[in-house]
Amino acid sequence: MELEKLARPNILKMMPYSSSRDEFKGEAQVFLDANESPFGKLNRYPDPHQITLKSKIANQWNVKANEIFIGNGSDEIIDLLFRIFCTPGVDKALSFVPTYGMYKVSAQLNDVEMVEIPLNKDFDLDESIIKKALQERDVKIIFLCSPNNPTGNILSEECITRLLKYFDGLVIMDEAYAQFSNQKSWSEKLSDFPNLLVSQTFSKAWSLAAARVGIAFGNPEIIELLTKVKPPYNVSELNQKAALDILLKSARIYQNTLVLKSERKKMIVALNAYSFVKRVFPTQANFILISVAKPQKLYQFLLQNGIIVRNRSSQIEGCLRISIGTKKENQTLIKALDRFKKLEK
Repeated sequence: MELEKLARPNILKMMPYSSSRDEFKGEAQVFLDANESPFGKLNRYPDPHQITLKSKIANQWNVKANEIFIGNGSDEIIDLLFRIFCTPGVDKALSFVPTYGMYKVSAQLNDVEMVEIPLNKDFDLDESIIKKALQERDVKIIFLCSPNNPTGNILSEECITRLLKYFDGLVIMDEAYAQFSNQKSWSEKLSDFPNLLVSQTFSKAWSLAAARVGIAFGNPEIIELLTKVKPPYNVSELNQKAALDILLKSARIYQNTLVLKSERKKMIVALNAYSFVKRVFPTQANFILISVAKPQKLYQFLLQNGIIVRNRSSQIEGCLRISIGTKKENQTLIKALDRFKKLEK
């Protein structure tokens, strides 16, 4: 991969914004450089490079600090990638549908055509799909989501490897749900594929959806470009601290993940027992996709009973997506489904 040819020329030429914290290194007692208020507890700008947080993440994920970018949620990372690599109205990106909707939204926001290739009947990649993807012209970025959202399944490792080997652009592997799967992270293969960027998040398994902290692992040259174009203080002090605090509780997070996997298994068994559930799709995420006979009726029934699930019929006909909750929440759902079953008799 030739990054100089892949990135937009204006991005390569631009000078990044230099904040007051970029120009100062070391310790000080009096800060009069950034026009901050001298009063309060949150009056100082955060570390623009999140050095402490990156160090902790590097240890947790066994990567190097210069292979890490931290975003204001993974959505910021997606948006920045379009800005860096895709010339509006000229270049294209590619995704395999159904998948996470923000890829297309960010493409539209940046005036980039999103080529969408349907996954096969098992919501996976296969040789014919990969061949079609590699034949597309003017594609700079390919987005992959594994485990995939909203289907929950893992994508074929063999097909992903083929894309990485033969596609001369950037391949984004979205691993938002990685901690719930049995698959090793693609971040372990960064040295094998310089065109690979892996994104993860603190929003799912790490229980920090409110904090908005996303991570990208990749080639240091790609990370440098992301750092170059990001807003100077894109991750607040509060959010950095929240991420640092939760990393200290990694053992508890691991146990929570095991609980959710166990609950997922129970929910799959329970859902398969209902006659109105036509199919429970395989999943390695913290949610289950089901095909039902009357999706809107079931959705409205659950809503009336104070339970919110996601109606994904606009993406996949007749399907609802159900997140795995606590044992109590899941039991509440099952009781509501039992009542719905009686109504359907």
